[in-house]
Amino acid sequence: MNRTRTLAGVAIIAATAITLSACAAETETASGVDAASATSLADFGDLAALEAAAKAEGQLNVIALPRDWANYGEIIDLFAERYPEITINEASPDASSAEEIQAAENLAGQDTAPDVFDLGLAVALSSTDYFAPYQVERWDEIPDALKEESGLFVGDYGGYMAVGYDPDAVPAPESIDDLLGEEYRGKVAINGDPTQAGAAFAAVGLATAQRSGDLDDFQAGIDFFAELNDAGNFVKIDPTPATVASGETPVVFDWDYLNSGYATELEGQRKWEVVVFDGLGYAGYYNQAINKDAPNPAAARLWMEFLYSAEVQNLWLKGGARPALEAAMVEKGEIDEALYAALPEAPAETVVPTAEQSEAAAALLGEQWASAVQ
Repeated sequence: MNRTRTLAGVAIIAATAITLSACAAETETASGVDAASATSLADFGDLAALEAAAKAEGQLNVIALPRDWANYGEIIDLFAERYPEITINEASPDASSAEEIQAAENLAGQDTAPDVFDLGLAVALSSTDYFAPYQVERWDEIPDALKEESGLFVGDYGGYMAVGYDPDAVPAPESIDDLLGEEYRGKVAINGDPTQAGAAFAAVGLATAQRSGDLDDFQAGIDFFAELNDAGNFVKIDPTPATVASGETPVVFDWDYLNSGYATELEGQRKWEVVVFDGLGYAGYYNQAINKDAPNPAAARLWMEFLYSAEVQNLWLKGGARPALEAAMVEKGEIDEALYAALPEAPAETVVPTAEQSEAAAALLGEQWASAVQ
């Protein structure tokens, strides 16, 4: 749950030619399809043909997928159960998005390179040279705002920025400004560094939305955390279930599904409540992408089709996250109604940063964050 998801602080990567390894270059399947250049299921013919090609490869390399993050553990296990012929290699579950891209660069041409990525938006935007375009079968049902038009990356699951707190340690905060009070001295944490971690970036985004309502300029959010720091309330500890259980981080800015996960994991040890503040809410999604140099290109594409099936989209829901296909699944009657009803109430009005706003915020945070909270 403490994965450091990078959203910011990564420069635009210059387009360079990356030499493919022999295993990545020889991607033609038994049916004559070049899996590495396939841009949709139609290129394989049908799902059965894609499954056969992926089984022939026999491996899938994933990276930075914590099992307690939005129900990834159950999702990975379901893929392994469904495709026992494909060995899933789980690398660096707590790595950041930036480290995923670094791994692809360092391991290019090797069998251990990642096949797929799960990334925050700013890193996805700055790393498109590393991605292979692919549009899953249900592409048209994914909202346009959540996908790069050619299929280089696509949003998959998300939620709202929320505050979790221990009701035995602090009073229930009713607004973001309550956290500036004396009762919260040395108690408020965010999930990482906002120049590196997606959840921390979103915490500043929420403060910006609550303070100014304008995501064109994250200065209001930076100013809030500077005030929090000056008041002695900001604690620079990355929250984990262990730090929550020990009382080191009794107040945590994090995604609603992760904060709810703390409550589940710590049941019987410590009380944990989650609040999504009234007023303007802040939402965000994580993105899937395929490594253009994937050593197992068919398995990578099968993984994508798997993630965007109704069954797995409901597993995101089980993890407390909101699936990208939510609207389409509600319309088709595919949504798990009990899990859907159990989601925290959404803010009446929500903002989601655009690509341009994310890039501007990343640059501003890179310039000002360290001095604001030093």
